[in-house]
Amino acid sequence: MRAEGQAHIDRINAALALVRKFLDWERALRRLDELNARVEDPKLWDNPKEAEAVMKERRRLEASIGAVKDISQEMSDAVEYVELGELEGDEATVQEGLDALAALAQRADRDKVQALLAGEADGNDTYIEIHAGAGGTESQDWAEMLFRMYTRWADKRGFKTETIEYQAGDQAGIKSATILIKGENAYGYAKTESGVHRLVRISPYDSSARRHTSFSSVWVFPVIDDNFNIEINPADLKIDTYRASGAGGQHVNTTDSAVRMTHVPSGIIVASQQDRSQHKNREICMGMLKSRLYEAEMQKREEAANVEFAAKSDIGWGHQIRSYVLQPYQMVKDLRTGVTSPTPDDVLDGDLDQFMAAALSQRVTGEKVEVEDVD
Repeated sequence: MRAEGQAHIDRINAALALVRKFLDWERALRRLDELNARVEDPKLWDNPKEAEAVMKERRRLEASIGAVKDISQEMSDAVEYVELGELEGDEATVQEGLDALAALAQRADRDKVQALLAGEADGNDTYIEIHAGAGGTESQDWAEMLFRMYTRWADKRGFKTETIEYQAGDQAGIKSATILIKGENAYGYAKTESGVHRLVRISPYDSSARRHTSFSSVWVFPVIDDNFNIEINPADLKIDTYRASGAGGQHVNTTDSAVRMTHVPSGIIVASQQDRSQHKNREICMGMLKSRLYEAEMQKREEAANVEFAAKSDIGWGHQIRSYVLQPYQMVKDLRTGVTSPTPDDVLDGDLDQFMAAALSQRVTGEKVEVEDVD
């Protein structure tokens, strides 16, 4: 086998091994057999909610297991095709087999990412909350750049976005913002973005053109529905109202329609100024608060299972997940995974998939893994 073909084979095998490890392959096969047996039981359909959950899990396992089996078989067929061409000295046949392996390697990377999005809430919509760190205008401008980066990423994936809360900066940028992103696996893709993002650049706001370092924090949490039982004691809530900022209609900027809700036991704060109705903003805040509490509970479960991934409880100004350097011939580097991008412009324009894929891989293996761009 030529070096080119062997490289494709190694890439495919690495992707399949990661998926098998994530699924716990033997357990997944047994679980699929159990689910198939349950689906054949007529009594299951007496409880529509339970039946829907069973069918959802069954479809996910079938897709993941089927993808691994299909790719393994197609790789074997392509390898035999290459070996047959080499044996007969048929260069066209060899090249056709190598092309098939290359395409299969790309498919394996895409299917790997899809298989890793198998968490309880990975398929849900998501909130992305951005906060400027210390540093005044510099950090506020950086926070707005991140805001644009995530909205562009969502647009490129065909997701829908809504701005739930937006606090403009004193001179430029934003102090904080919350985006709702709606789309299949939105939370699964975005969840690895939680952390502190650092920007190093020559400041456009410094007359001496000095180099500045700015920080902004990003929190990602899923949208949850009535299937997730999260109870909140009204006595634990502190609710403040204020006048919405930014562009808006006559009513939204002249009354205290915006709502800020604090969950006292956990210290979690959420805010909404999306709607002109204070009552509606209270409902939005309550939904966001339930999502934050659910995400915190998920994190506890993950830590209890000893998953080797940077916990959000560790997030502080010293815990960075990515560094962006806006200077010629510099690269964006994910400090968690070691993955780099040739130019910051690509990432700031919303091309985040290679970073997200690498972080998902590390979530499973605990190792720094460089991957190809999955687009």
